[in-house]
Amino acid sequence: MNNGRAQRMHILIVEDNSGDQRLIREAFQETQLAPEAAVAKDGFEALDYLFQRGAFVGVARPDLILLDLNLPRKDGREVLAEIKSDPNLRNIPVVVFSSSSAPRDVSSAYALHANCYVTKPADLDELFQAIAWIERAKPKCAVLTGMNQSVDYAAVAARCPPGVEPAYDGLTIEIPD
Repeated sequence: MNNGRAQRMHILIVEDNSGDQRLIREAFQETQLAPEAAVAKDGFEALDYLFQRGAFVGVARPDLILLDLNLPRKDGREVLAEIKSDPNLRNIPVVVFSSSSAPRDVSSAYALHANCYVTKPADLDELFQAIAWIERAKPKCAVLTGMNQSVDYAAVAARCPPGVEPAYDGLTIEIPD
């Protein structure tokens, strides 16, 4: 029962760096919806959370997963592949949030059906802007690489599922060649 209140968005942050975990949580708390956020520190913990195993029995299903690629024990690519191959999880939007902007990482994330790829900004203000964009857009597809770079809208649109338009909100959306 929600007592007339709207349910808060629930996100799962899969990030091994405790400093990044803290900053991402703070950034989400600054957004309009201030979602509930759970953290998994590696790929195994993320999958235990999503499949509600062990200490995570009965946890809420996330509305959005923010996934780092470079994780200990089980790599983010492996986690993404498992999420998107499971019929009960595949519809949860997964935003890859990685420090890598390497074209091979972006391509492999999309090949594994990531909904969005966002390169972690080094600048704190840009990090907060990126998180606000993710929270507002609940993206279906895009590559968000930072400020003041060119936008190839046609290339972004070509990567989107049929009928889904890419979003642009003052931050750059870019797809590498």
